Amino acid sequence: MELPAPLRAALDRALDGHSIGALASAGSTLSRRYRAETRDGRLHLADEAAALAYLATRMPATFSAVRRALIETAGRAPGFSPRTLLDVGAGPGTVLWAASDVWQTLDHARLVEASRAIRACGEGLAQGGDLPERVWIDGRAEEALGDAQPADLVTLAYVLDELDEAARGRLVARLWALTRDMLVLVEPGTPAGWGRILAAREALLADGAHMIAPCAHALSCPIEAPDWCHFAERLARSRAHRLAKGAEAPYEDEKFIFLAVSRRPHDGPAERILARPQAGSGKVRLKVCAPDGSARTLLVTRRDGERFKAARRADWGDSLD
Repeated sequence: MELPAPLRAALDRALDGHSIGALASAGSTLSRRYRAETRDGRLHLADEAAALAYLATRMPATFSAVRRALIETAGRAPGFSPRTLLDVGAGPGTVLWAASDVWQTLDHARLVEASRAIRACGEGLAQGGDLPERVWIDGRAEEALGDAQPADLVTLAYVLDELDEAARGRLVARLWALTRDMLVLVEPGTPAGWGRILAAREALLADGAHMIAPCAHALSCPIEAPDWCHFAERLARSRAHRLAKGAEAPYEDEKFIFLAVSRRPHDGPAERILARPQAGSGKVRLKVCAPDGSARTLLVTRRDGERFKAARRADWGDSLD
């Protein structure tokens, strides 16, 4: 995918005049903290250098993953037309940009973020887009929701990895209490990220939530370690993105896992594709999550007609209806 033109232009303006070397150095430090899931009480985006490095090296990929998760959510809930958004751990407004791209009905957003530096970056970026009215709330994800009001769409992206297990459970429960209709969680597509999503999934289903995506069912997850459920979204890199990461490839594959649940039931997919399809002459082999609670391999051949054509077009993470 390509970033929407207004977001790409806003990022270019925000990064213009800043040293690529400085962005790369700060980005390397930031990446190490994220990969190690460092929890030392300090904000990852504590200062302007870290905030700018995030815009250059992480926001594009995070946007692509969040947008894909929201597109899959919208596809399973076609009647869902949110007007209000509560995004917790908002960073520079990544979810706001993605949600506004998916649902043009959004007209008000509350964005909870503890880093003053990244809030400033986020409001600067927002000046370059046709985004909903927004209010920034200063505070950490697990502490700033005491007076929060419910929203149609509640989101938490790439935040659970910053919390310990007990805090994660409390935050997910609080977010569900603030969800008027749809709650979407997004995490890195690692075994640990999958584990955090599984724990949230179990708690939310036990609390009466209805599964929307990505699962084809609300039964126990059939995936067993060392395997894990995750998806990938390919993003075209801008020149600044590529140089700041010291990368040569013109694209980046962002691996992620997500969960969308609702107050109301919606139809789920017939199957969800869990890995890249393996195509051969007149056949496609697909690993899928099925409505009966199983994970299995499907062999779709030319004799399956329209289903074969759909399988040939399908990609990792798509639903196969």
